[in-house]
Amino acid sequence: MRTICLILITLLFLFGYKIKAQNTFVSVSQHQFLLNGKPYYFIGANYWYAGLLGLQSNPERGILRLKKELDFLQKKGITNVRVMVGSEGTGQIHGVKRVEPALQPQKGKFNGEILKGLDLLLTEMSKRKIKAVLFLSNNWEWSGGFLQYLNWNGIIPDSVLPRKLNWNEYGDYVSKFYSCTACQEDYNNQVRFVVNHINTISGKKYKDDPTIMAWEIANEPRPMRAIATEDYKKWLSKTAALIKSEDKKHLITIGNEGDMGTGSLQLFQEIHADKNIDYLTIHIWPKNWSWFRDTAINKDWEKIITNTDNYINKHAAIADKLNKPLVIEEFGLPRNNQSFDIKAPTTLRDAYYNEIFSYLQQQANSNGVTGGASFWAFGGIAKPKKDQIFWNEGDDYLGDPPMEEQGLNSVFDTDISTWEVIESYSKKITNTHNNYPLIKEQRKKAKQNK
Repeated sequence: MRTICLILITLLFLFGYKIKAQNTFVSVSQHQFLLNGKPYYFIGANYWYAGLLGLQSNPERGILRLKKELDFLQKKGITNVRVMVGSEGTGQIHGVKRVEPALQPQKGKFNGEILKGLDLLLTEMSKRKIKAVLFLSNNWEWSGGFLQYLNWNGIIPDSVLPRKLNWNEYGDYVSKFYSCTACQEDYNNQVRFVVNHINTISGKKYKDDPTIMAWEIANEPRPMRAIATEDYKKWLSKTAALIKSEDKKHLITIGNEGDMGTGSLQLFQEIHADKNIDYLTIHIWPKNWSWFRDTAINKDWEKIITNTDNYINKHAAIADKLNKPLVIEEFGLPRNNQSFDIKAPTTLRDAYYNEIFSYLQQQANSNGVTGGASFWAFGGIAKPKKDQIFWNEGDDYLGDPPMEEQGLNSVFDTDISTWEVIESYSKKITNTHNNYPLIKEQRKKAKQNK
């Protein structure tokens, strides 16, 4: 009997250890992410709407869709997804219908029921060993974000909020967020509400959930105007410190695009040098940044690749200097000829993904500073409506937000050739991770033999 008890205790210990090992927090050691004591390199997907799926009344469009899509991502080797926590405000904003239902529909009033969708997502992700990066607000209008905080505090009148602003107006308004103390306190209240939320399924506070890899201050926060730069830097530093004071277990990143968002590499370096910022991010958008003209992706292909390589390398150099990991957390390319037709070929997109993922594989093989790459965006099993370019209320969510052409950058489950590229590299990177102790020993021997 004693022998049997000892065996049972040993098995329970080993089983418990295995569970613990599989559900640990992602951490940072110098320039690398660590998971279960090994360097963690990942291929990820932007899946911003995933926390909303569980709120759908129709299970086929909601819970069942979510589970199917997570199974699909797991099968393809995706180990990390980037998700929106919640939107702010209701109704038209900047000329578009924002994402709803809102987590904070009115100033200071939170709808905790909305987080049940995120509760479900995190629970299902945990089962599939997928980590989450959660962005807490938005520089852009499609989820309310900074514009909504400015409206609630009288900086943007109600009459102005719904109309389409020109680029200069938009920049002038958003830049005021960084000097608006009341706006920032509204944001802080939302941060505290989210970080301390108790998952209604798992019973864990979000700040204690290892499924979450990182909190992201916002999606693509930009100073927007040079005059706002100092306030921008101060706000990012204060916000990172606030999140760390509420949650010491998770990583924190800004959500920045790189010098296309900050306006300079120097500012990019300064904001990521903060002691409470654990890693750097960049976004890469050849279309938005005019690296090709109109639909001439093929014609300007060499320029696209050269600019992409240069953009990654100059920011990786800063990450190396700061001794922190870098993530290429957004990148995308339209279908051939910029078609929105789901049947249009993705030859150039596939080649672009190959370019970025091959770089990531090299980084994983060499213990490099770039720890992950997440494509924009996963469209899942949903499909854009025929002869309808923009999103309408009641439509299924795709990877493209409501203000963008539906199908522009979405990768659907039917994009077989794209998934072949993704899966081939995810397997290679997973093998690198699994074999790390052997690789480490080989490198040690190679160093001794020099």
